[in-house]
Amino acid sequence: MAQDYLTEAFVRLRQKLKGISGRMLQDPDEAEDVLQESFVRLWRRQYPVRTEKEAEALLSRTVRNASLNKRRRKRAIPLDKDIADDSPDGEDKEKAYAEMHRQIERTLTEKQIYILEEKEYGGRTLEEIAKELKMEPAAVRMQLSRARKMLRETLKDTFQDD
Repeated sequence: MAQDYLTEAFVRLRQKLKGISGRMLQDPDEAEDVLQESFVRLWRRQYPVRTEKEAEALLSRTVRNASLNKRRRKRAIPLDKDIADDSPDGEDKEKAYAEMHRQIERTLTEKQIYILEEKEYGGRTLEEIAKELKMEPAAVRMQLSRARKMLRETLKDTFQDD
């Protein structure tokens, strides 16, 4: 019965789901692939879907998340050997690191720097950090997200000017 709900919702929402994925990926072929992979994944796992509404929500969420994952993977550019050969040596690396560190200190609050360092380099969970800072995990997650966004923007601006 759950598979029937899933199939019916998929057939009915196919074009809408493909549109969502297509807008995110900017490629109709990739959108179609994501759509099919998502449906097959859900079909094989046999989620306990009790209504068609649940099936719609599950399909929408799965297609959206799969599209986001595919888009993120596309954005990740592998380090090319030629680029690696041109990387700065010794003193240049230290100067670049020092400039990046100055940008971080100028851009982020002390709390954001602490959260970022503990999460990324300390290997701690958001819950551990939240408990230590006497904050809600959602607030820590928001601070971490803001810090990452601000760093991306700042570093992009800094290194594009060169």
